[in-house]
Amino acid sequence: MIGVYFCFRHDDAPSFFEDPNSQKQVPCPHIHDPAEKYISLVIPAFNEEHRLPGALDETINYLQERAGKDKSFTYEVVIVDDGSDDATKQVAFDFVKKYTVDNVRVILLGRNHGKGEAIRKGMLHSRGELLLMLDADGATEVTDLEKLENQIHAVASKEFRVGESTSSDSSFRISDIPLAAFGSRAHLEEQALATRKWYRNFLMKGFHLVVLLTAGSGIHDTQCGFKMFTRAAARKLFTNIRLKRQV
Repeated sequence: MIGVYFCFRHDDAPSFFEDPNSQKQVPCPHIHDPAEKYISLVIPAFNEEHRLPGALDETINYLQERAGKDKSFTYEVVIVDDGSDDATKQVAFDFVKKYTVDNVRVILLGRNHGKGEAIRKGMLHSRGELLLMLDADGATEVTDLEKLENQIHAVASKEFRVGESTSSDSSFRISDIPLAAFGSRAHLEEQALATRKWYRNFLMKGFHLVVLLTAGSGIHDTQCGFKMFTRAAARKLFTNIRLKRQV
């Protein structure tokens, strides 16, 4: 019988996976550990028992199909249950049983921390060279991860001359370069502006101005829940911050 593993984190206490069948505790991987998978998909979920199954079916079907074609393509799906009070946890566990704990893992936060902290916890305990955050509602096609993946490899190849200066170093991995690629729905902005309330458009424009002043002009859509990081970038971003839910 396949054990269902889940990860606990209580403040600064050690994190671990626990197998309910054997009661054994296994240390969680950490972002500072070497990568063990090519890609990790981190899915924060709060009360998503109805939308999560469809999103996971689509996601895992894609990952399995790609892995079947390319043996070097290894993956994991990390579902972070952000204190749900519905059956989200059970839905996630069912996928662990079906696809094994090596491919699907569940992190239980115990109480609701907010989406940002749920993503951070998932990133901290992932094993991928590349780490992708995506929403549990399936709002973005999982196949679009290839667009972000290709951009990261293209920038790495151009800016760091991967394949030339590193060709003699067989230990080089894309995870060593701090890069991030963000999905964007900015091309749909005109349609969205027509359907939003005026005050939401006003607030959105104000927020975009703040982003422009602080982060530069390269980010056109900060709210799209589809972002990819190399392991090196995730180390820098997620180990030095602690996100709290605003109340």
